[in-house]
Amino acid sequence: MDVLGGIKKNRFVIVGRVGMDLFPPPGIATEDAAMFTADMGGSSANTAAGIVKLGGQAALVTRVSDDAVGRFCVNKLHHYKVDTTYITPVGGEARNSLALYESRVEGHQSVIYRNGAADFEMTVADVEAVDYSQFGALVTAGTVFAAEPSRGAAFRAFELARAAGLPIIFDVDYRPYSWPSAAVAEDVLSRAGAMSDVIVGNDDEFGFMAGGKDKGRAKARALAEDGARIVVYKMGERGAVTFADGAEIATGIYPVTALKPTGAGDSFMAGFLTGIADGLSLKEAILRGSACAAIVVAKPGCAPAMPYPSDLNEFLAAHDGPTEAA
Repeated sequence: MDVLGGIKKNRFVIVGRVGMDLFPPPGIATEDAAMFTADMGGSSANTAAGIVKLGGQAALVTRVSDDAVGRFCVNKLHHYKVDTTYITPVGGEARNSLALYESRVEGHQSVIYRNGAADFEMTVADVEAVDYSQFGALVTAGTVFAAEPSRGAAFRAFELARAAGLPIIFDVDYRPYSWPSAAVAEDVLSRAGAMSDVIVGNDDEFGFMAGGKDKGRAKARALAEDGARIVVYKMGERGAVTFADGAEIATGIYPVTALKPTGAGDSFMAGFLTGIADGLSLKEAILRGSACAAIVVAKPGCAPAMPYPSDLNEFLAAHDGPTEAA
């Protein structure tokens, strides 16, 4: 399979959630806030918005609640020019996820509402309705595997993407609150990783998959040796190590004064994938993802903070450059 060739088509089908984000003005605690800004959230939707803002195309596959919040989310996807062809409303008691988080680092609080989440109602029929031939690659995040029927549907999407010749890009994105148990999460995420061509995660996530943080780097290396073409092992302020074609590529970060800790991973993925699509080397694409992550953590919101090319160019021109690789 031509993994890089698929990514270079710059047309992505993204399986996973969209939700509503609420955040108070910078520096204000949630309990002290008199007003909130509402925008789109959800890791897969954020990545889709980031890709489109940087010049790619993205279609989201998910379910939304058949109510005002679900329609808000779809309207926001339209605003960010994400294709909503494969989004299905679901009635009953299912509700779109809701995230309340603060634009501050010290004392930061995030409250996530995921009980009865509408995106977990995604079915095999939903993913079988997708025309995979229209895309270059499939992207998803670990949260889509946390419950049924979404879990089975996501694995079916992997099978269909593989049959259509699409590389599978997997962001581990482990969120403990979504899973029935750590044991289930470890098993399912490891299975998803074994089926993927590109895997992105942080040291905690790979450590979780390996049964201990001290084993995370070895787990990432093993995944690259066992079939994944590219594995990106992120280490926060210490940068990242990428395993590809038997080589290890170490990269630093772009230090900024962070306003919040959220949204970095989604923005990294968008910058990384569109960097490859734009013809950058693997190392350059990883650094582009790091720059996009730095931009997002320094601004309020997630999807609205994702950079356009002009924002990225302005940031890179003003910044001293990445740190030395750890």
